[in-house]
Amino acid sequence: MAKRGGFPGGMGGFGGMNMNNIMKQAKKMQESMEKSQEELAQKEFDATAGGGAISVKVSGEKVIKEIKIQKDVVDPEDVEMLQDLIITCVNEALRKVDAAQASELGKFNIPGLM
Repeated sequence: MAKRGGFPGGMGGFGGMNMNNIMKQAKKMQESMEKSQEELAQKEFDATAGGGAISVKVSGEKVIKEIKIQKDVVDPEDVEMLQDLIITCVNEALRKVDAAQASELGKFNIPGLM
């Protein structure tokens, strides 16, 4: 006589995997992701523009830590160039953070997460 109700195969399409094992693995992955995020937040990323005339340092949390401007690049007659160099440099530093995040967290390969 056939069983009525319940899930076919015992666990409803989990390939026979125990739900407790799935939860343990999910918790382990979450802890590993959190550790990776914490480590990334502690790192600093540098970028330069204008042949080193401008340098920027940002944290892995995308917080600007430092901006250095060489004196010879400061021209009161050409403030726009200085502004462009700063924007270029900051954006490059932030791109480096994004690339590091994608590299570090991409190893977890969870569909729909990234």
